[in-house]
Amino acid sequence: CANECGYIDAGVVPKFAACASQGVPWFKERGLWQDNSYEPRPGDIIFFDWDDGGQDGSSDHVGIVEKVENGRVYTVEGNSGDSVRQNSYPIGYYEIYGYGTPAY
Repeated sequence: CANECGYIDAGVVPKFAACASQGVPWFKERGLWQDNSYEPRPGDIIFFDWDDGGQDGSSDHVGIVEKVENGRVYTVEGNSGDSVRQNSYPIGYYEIYGYGTPAY
């Protein structure tokens, strides 16, 4: 999505395949990072920390915030059950690692 909008070439959103070593650090280095207590906005990049034995402090999955309503964050995520899906989570959900907040 970011590529089609020209946001990668413009430096608004990074091109990355690895959440933990590329995506999250890019947002943190630019002061564009919020932890999971933040109330996200549409267009924010949501990062998840999934680990079978509990969170390990490393992001494993990413999506785009579509909207926030009634204490829930609604997302669009690729590779969700081998497809693109809309999902929703309570704000502050324990598997939400944090958010990249691009300066659109």
